[in-house]
Amino acid sequence: MTNQRFCTNCGAGLGAAAKFCHRCGQATDGSTRGAAGAPGGAPGGASGASGAQVLPWAVAGIALLSLFAFIVGQNFGRTPAAAPSAGPVAVAPGRAPDISQMGPEERADRLFQRVMTYVSEGKSDSVAFFSPMAIQAQLALAPLDAHRRYDLGLLGIVSGDGAMARAQADTILAANPDHLLGLILAMRGAGMAQDAPARAKHASHLLEIADKERAKRLAEYSDHDPDITAALREAKNPSAPPIG
Repeated sequence: MTNQRFCTNCGAGLGAAAKFCHRCGQATDGSTRGAAGAPGGAPGGASGASGAQVLPWAVAGIALLSLFAFIVGQNFGRTPAAAPSAGPVAVAPGRAPDISQMGPEERADRLFQRVMTYVSEGKSDSVAFFSPMAIQAQLALAPLDAHRRYDLGLLGIVSGDGAMARAQADTILAANPDHLLGLILAMRGAGMAQDAPARAKHASHLLEIADKERAKRLAEYSDHDPDITAALREAKNPSAPPIG
């Protein structure tokens, strides 16, 4: 089998048309910096050019996006420990986890964490490459609750797909017009679209009902508490850059 290819990162066998490893997600060209030339552009139909247009606000907002990585670590660090029955995933030093051996929820969480880590590190090529995988992993968990829809919206924001963020916000708010996570996505989505009136509207509503909503102690509020706190700071500063 002279045409057989193998992943340069984990050694898994690769199909002839594979663009990334099914086991660890490594680009099949062997690069370690992501896929700058990955076809298909940003998820949700956005082109590579549109992703480039989003880069300035993403760079401007790197401090908050770094917080996302921290939030992800806090929210999803518990996942592997909560499912010991699945058995440990053996990972050689310097190698990515074998996502093919994970359950759907853990796979979605790990890919989400990977994307947010790349965002915090400023690796826009890797964000563009892994975001479609992370988005599909989230969609595979349908029907989605508010927590998953918020994560999906965040993936849309960091990958330049503001329409995805706004769609998830609309769905969350249709069920509960006061839901904090829906309002945060709506505010940030409006900021990406440079729609100042809409951003101001959502920010004002967020500030108005934040205390009452937080008092409900919903699980998704607890999971995303640091991000809610950061969003409230954003809402108080209308001149802040439209960051996610």
